[in-house]
Amino acid sequence: MPAFALLTALTLACALLAHRLMRSRWAWYAPSSAIALWQGLGLAAGVSAIGAAFALAVSPYRLGVMGGFFALVADILAGEPLRRLGPGHLTALLVGVTLAGWLFSALVVASLDTARIRRRHSELLDLVAHQTPDVPGALVIDHPAAAAYCLPGVRSRLVVSTGALRMLSPDELRAVLAHERAHACERHDLVLLPFAALCRAFPRLRLCQEANATVALLVEMRADDRAREQHPPQRLAQALLRFGQSLIPAGALGAADLAVLLRVARLTGAPRQVPRRVRATAVAAAAGLGTLPLLLMACPWLT
Repeated sequence: MPAFALLTALTLACALLAHRLMRSRWAWYAPSSAIALWQGLGLAAGVSAIGAAFALAVSPYRLGVMGGFFALVADILAGEPLRRLGPGHLTALLVGVTLAGWLFSALVVASLDTARIRRRHSELLDLVAHQTPDVPGALVIDHPAAAAYCLPGVRSRLVVSTGALRMLSPDELRAVLAHERAHACERHDLVLLPFAALCRAFPRLRLCQEANATVALLVEMRADDRAREQHPPQRLAQALLRFGQSLIPAGALGAADLAVLLRVARLTGAPRQVPRRVRATAVAAAAGLGTLPLLLMACPWLT
């Protein structure tokens, strides 16, 4: 059963590569390429795991994964679904269907929950937020705490609090808003959604939680890069430190604080260019990982 073995090996390889990628510092300086690679790894791992179960289930047909699946459907329509499948094959089929349904339902539920929360948030902004000539293109909410964020969607909204307006200098505010606009323009919320769904599907799997946190940090670094194209990076770094001091109690240290410190060190340190071949290799690997499990399942000779 080469298809089962290859797809299982690919699933394990994706997990090992994910561990390596979490500890790769080049990703901090080429976040777009690293995000693409993370997307390829996530897609390949999910499809390979489901495909491995189906490969074992339809192995008696000796037509490959997709060919065997279509043959199984034909048997079901003919009223003979168990003609070639033994108990082990039926168990594998149940595992594959359950895993596919579980992942899909987690994605749907995460999407619906996110849409509901954003819709409610948008309705609240309609009630309490206002526009001001001092901050064009953004909504202002009256609150003493410093806050600036993007509410993503088809019609994204930038929101800043009066506390942030008092705390930040004009240059720092412009850099922060450029960062938030980058989130809106590149739809980083859609990048994070599959990883959030993965955490929902497997809440106790540490790899999923760490992958989600890593991609979230890379998304912030990508938005930092977009902002630094228009504003001095020191301004954004100063704003990040001000936000960190206002949001975290004195003497406390958390994961969010560590992420802010990493971003500040990256913005204020010497610029580091990742070689083009490394970035190109990451993008090519992402594309290859996304298509490889489908190719393995489509090959009829991998029985």
